[in-house]
Formats: sequence, C-alpha cells, structure tokens
Amino acid sequence: MAVLYIDQEKCKGCELCVRACPKGLLILSESFINHQGYHPVEIKEMEKCIGCISCALTCPDICIEIEK
Repeated sequence: MAVLYIDQEKCKGCELCVRACPKGLLILSESFINHQGYHPVEIKEMEKCIGCISCALTCPDICIEIEK
C-alpha cells in the first residue's frame, strides 16, 4: 500500500493533482485553511491509493510525496 504525504502549508489549492489522480481520491479541504489562506488538498481514502505518483508529478510546488 502506498502512503501519500501532503505538505498542506505549501499547497496553494491549484487542484492540478486532484485532476491527475486516476482514482479520484484527492479533494480540497473544506475544513482547513493553511497560513497562506488556501484550502489545501487532502486524500479521501488512503487505502485506495495505488501509488501511481501522478499527483506528485503534477504538483508545481512539490507538496506531495509518495512512499511505497
């Protein structure tokens, strides 16, 4: 199983990773706003992540790391 790490303080909520996820597991947080004033991305169901790294490759700010 893959583990996804998101640096929510660096995330600017651009949603590129949301669109890149083939499983549709990433969403913008509705309950958290980071210090920059953005709703960062979060993963809905970590156990369904296949570790394809599409989200990490798409992120322009290198906010996502994947550990397999």
